[in-house]
Amino acid sequence: MTVVRALTRHIPSTFTQALARTTPAQPIDVADARYEHLVYRQALVACGVEVTVIVADLACPDCVFVEDTAVIADGLALITRPGAPSRQPETPAIAEALATACEIVRMDAPATLDGGDVMRVGRVFYVGRSARTSEAGIAMLERTFAPRGYQVVPIVLPADVLHLKCVVSPLGGDTILLADASLSPALFGGLRIIRVPRDETYAANAVAIGEHVIVAQEFPRTQDAIAAAGFTLHPVPTIEVRKADGSLTCQSLLY
Repeated sequence: MTVVRALTRHIPSTFTQALARTTPAQPIDVADARYEHLVYRQALVACGVEVTVIVADLACPDCVFVEDTAVIADGLALITRPGAPSRQPETPAIAEALATACEIVRMDAPATLDGGDVMRVGRVFYVGRSARTSEAGIAMLERTFAPRGYQVVPIVLPADVLHLKCVVSPLGGDTILLADASLSPALFGGLRIIRVPRDETYAANAVAIGEHVIVAQEFPRTQDAIAAAGFTLHPVPTIEVRKADGSLTCQSLLY
C-alpha cells in the first residue's frame, strides 16, 4: 500500500506581513490562521496522510505556503526558486526536510517557478506562465522530469490569476476542478471537468487524496458539485489564509 505523506510548516507570528495583492478589509488574525492550519492538518490525517510539520521562520512571513517551494514526483524533488524574492529564503528548510525521502535537484538563478503554478495530472505537468513563474523555470521543470517520462504543458495565465491552481486543481485520475470563465476547458482536452461557479472561483483550489477531497468550507455549490462526482468531502475554514492570497494546495507538499 502506498503511503501518502505531507510536508507542512507552522504559521509564523509575522504572518500579518505575508504578501497580498490587495490589503484585506480586516487584518490577518494569526491565532485564527493557526487554528485554520490545524484544522487543515487534521483533514489531511483524516484522508489517511502522514503529516510532518516543520518550524516556522519569522523572517519568512509566507513560509506556511510550502507548495511553492518544491515540485515532487517519483521520489525526486525539484526545489524551486520562488518568483517573489522575499520568499526565496524559504527553500533551504524544505530541501533539508525532504532530503531523507527524495532526491534533491535545485533550481538555479535566474529561473523562477512557484509550485502553485504546477498541476500534475498523471504523467503531465500543466504549468502556468505567470508573474511568479518564468520561461526559464518551466524549462528547468521539463529538463528535470522529462527524462522520467513526464510531459510539460505550459499555459499562459491571465494577469489577474496569481497561480494556475488558483483556478484549476487535480482531483485524481483524469478529473480536474475548473473555475468557470477562467481558462478555456480546451486547454485540458480529454480530462473530465467539474465546474466551479464563477462566484466561487476560490473553491477551484482543493486537495485530493484518493476519493477524499479537502475543500474550502465557505463555498457550498462547489462542495455539492464535488460530492455529486462521488468524492468524500472534508471542508476546512479558509477566511484568514485567503487574506494572504493563500489557498489549500499551497499549505502542503504531498509525496
